[in-house]
Amino acid sequence: MTVSQPGQLFVVATPIGNLADFSNRAISTLQDVDVIAAEDTRHSKPLLQHFGIQTPLLSLHEHNEQQRSELLLQRLQSGESVALISDAGTPLISDPGYRLVSLVRSAGIKVLPIPGSCALIAALSASGIASDKFRFEGFLPPKTGARRQQLDSLKHEEHSLIFYESPRRLLDTLQDCVDAFGAERRACLARELTKVHETIETRPLAELRDWVSADQNQQRGECVLLIEGAETAQSADEQEIMRILGFLLEELPVKKAAAIAAAITGGKKNEAYQLALKLQQK
Repeated sequence: MTVSQPGQLFVVATPIGNLADFSNRAISTLQDVDVIAAEDTRHSKPLLQHFGIQTPLLSLHEHNEQQRSELLLQRLQSGESVALISDAGTPLISDPGYRLVSLVRSAGIKVLPIPGSCALIAALSASGIASDKFRFEGFLPPKTGARRQQLDSLKHEEHSLIFYESPRRLLDTLQDCVDAFGAERRACLARELTKVHETIETRPLAELRDWVSADQNQQRGECVLLIEGAETAQSADEQEIMRILGFLLEELPVKKAAAIAAAITGGKKNEAYQLALKLQQK
């Protein structure tokens, strides 16, 4: 009796707007697997038809994930291969799929990522908000009290903050952010990324709120909101490097200014370089 080898689970990123962002590897993977688990089969069918992908679809969403995960595990154990997709972007990022991936891995079956579009990473890369350390919070609570409480708990967070937000709540959330973080904290609205009406606007929070309020077009579509992290208290050494950099950056490029400042103070070049970048953003 031949025992079949278990299949593999592929976690496949799909475009968040521009179909040209769909990779050849992702398309061929979806063509080759035995079944595609999709967050909403009605939403995914037009995308798959556009690329000539005829693989059978099975729904997997927040209400049926536990049951469907067990079914898909059985199919994987029998030797079939499965792909997981969400409505757009990378699965599991504020989308279903965690239970499936966890169950499949615990059964000793391979899970392979097929990377691609991800709204939070796309927004961060183009925002001008510090990207070396960031904290993704997903969707904020829809109710005002809970949302304000969560934002207030983050006001001293030094990492850049990233949220997904509904356009219906965007203005209320921006006002709550002004109240929690202050009018001058820098923030970015990244809206309808990779689509025709893409917006990436970075301003102090109060200015961003007023700009969105004045233009109803900015209150439509899929939104990513990024908030600059709180400033860290500077040590005496950092203050001295910043003072020296302030003079050097008036005449020199960032890399050279950082190297000279580090040599003068005995500090590390990479730390001086990061401080120089922060000075340039002010």
